[in-house]
Amino acid sequence: MQDDHVTPPSHHGRSPNQNAAGEKFAGHRRWQGVSRKLMVLQGLRRRLDQLAQERDELRLVLHINKLLLNNLDPEQLFVAISSALWERTHHDFMTLSTLESKGTMERLRLLDFTRSRGQFRIGDQVPESLELASRALDTKQIDILDPARIAALQPPELARLLQQEHIQSICLIPLHSRGKALGVISLGSQKENAFQGPTLRLLELVAGQIALALDNAMAFQDIRHSHDKLVEEKLYLEEERAQDFATQEMVGASPSFAKVLQQIETVAPSDATVLLLGETGTGKELLARAIHERSKRKERTFIKLNCSAIPMGLVESELFGHERGAFTGAIARKVGRFELAHLGSLFLDEIGDLPLELQPKLLRALQEREFERLGSTRTLRVDVRLIAATHQDLAQMVENGTFRRDLFYRLNVFPVRVPPLRDRKEDIPNLVRYFTQKFARAMDKRIVRIPAETMEFLVRWPWPGNIRELQNLVERSVILSPGPDLHVPMGEMILPAVHSPVAAAQTYEDLERQGILEALKASGGAVGGPHGAAARLGLKRTTLNSKMKRLGLDRPK
Repeated sequence: MQDDHVTPPSHHGRSPNQNAAGEKFAGHRRWQGVSRKLMVLQGLRRRLDQLAQERDELRLVLHINKLLLNNLDPEQLFVAISSALWERTHHDFMTLSTLESKGTMERLRLLDFTRSRGQFRIGDQVPESLELASRALDTKQIDILDPARIAALQPPELARLLQQEHIQSICLIPLHSRGKALGVISLGSQKENAFQGPTLRLLELVAGQIALALDNAMAFQDIRHSHDKLVEEKLYLEEERAQDFATQEMVGASPSFAKVLQQIETVAPSDATVLLLGETGTGKELLARAIHERSKRKERTFIKLNCSAIPMGLVESELFGHERGAFTGAIARKVGRFELAHLGSLFLDEIGDLPLELQPKLLRALQEREFERLGSTRTLRVDVRLIAATHQDLAQMVENGTFRRDLFYRLNVFPVRVPPLRDRKEDIPNLVRYFTQKFARAMDKRIVRIPAETMEFLVRWPWPGNIRELQNLVERSVILSPGPDLHVPMGEMILPAVHSPVAAAQTYEDLERQGILEALKASGGAVGGPHGAAARLGLKRTTLNSKMKRLGLDRPK
């Protein structure tokens, strides 16, 4: 009997092989679903990360916009921007190079290397490859330097400096605003490839904002500087008007003074440095003003500084200005005389008293036409015509080592020697009349006559104080004159004992007695006649006899 083997039916009428295949297929479908969900989740995560990055970038942009509104000082703005960028870039140093008016790159600010031991501070002078900065500014493209390019930087000390700081990556960011090239910011990092990917995109994004903020800060600084300069000029000019000086006071027709005026007319139209030499009180400041008013700078400011009238510690501040906090007591920025005299003339009186340690800075300002304020590293450029004056022998001071030889040569381009008043006696009568009328008008007086004896005395007086002494004497005389005649207190005038020409003469009577005796001796004792003492003194014979009687003089035997 044949046994019939019957295969039992599988679940749902399918065979085991069919069931296995179905389960495998279902598992694959489930895995595909999970994979798709994972991919969606990964995409969402990437999108969330991207949104978070964009959010952070927008926050940084908004933060820089806030800095734009709150920081109008370039240095403070630079520090704030570096701090804001550091949170995203973690750079180890940051520098700023600016494009100057002449188209050259120049260092403006420097931040600390954040991981050094305070070796570099804001304002320290550190060499920089400005050629690369200029190239980045021209191409308007961010430039990334790798270790090989850093090692090849020029000058070699720059490469050594960066290698000592373990800098592996540098990013040069050109700054342009309103179609104008401003400069380049440099970021450095001790990590290689530090400025790639999101960091590079961030720097590209904020470069425009940084440029706008820097442009506004520098514009505000220029406006503030111009305002400060105008205020200083206004105050200075008000002080000048109060001193009542004018070039109309250049009175004189003597040959020695005419020679000086001719020299002034010759040199004034040029920009050459003029050195006025002469005794104190000879009118050197008046001549300096005349040079300025006859030059092409006459519409600009004439600024003066007496180097001997300023305390030694403040001369540099007066000349070049200072920043707030530059020294104890510097509570505000001060504009120096060089800045005030920009495009005008600067008169340095008594330049022989300029401190020796300050002379190199003055020499640089004259030769290079640039300087820095006290407490600042920003180089300022000026166009100033210098007029200097001194009563000292600068050549002898050079030999004594109290005045720099190179500065002396720079000042001695066009020396003008101003004669003392005793060497231009022909001008004394005109000067006396001029000052008499000037002070009489100021005091509302009417003085119409200067007695002959008075004028004779004034002409013969040796005037050790020169025109200043004459001016002061005439002013006092106008005050003392009760009527229409000028009354000069001749009996009260005393000559310095050190004045050798008339060392024995002490009063007017002594001087008069000595003059008469010399005239009598020269005439052989004759009072009258064409060669007598009276003619020699410019007096009538009767007048001379009266004087001799009053002074108790007899004719020499």
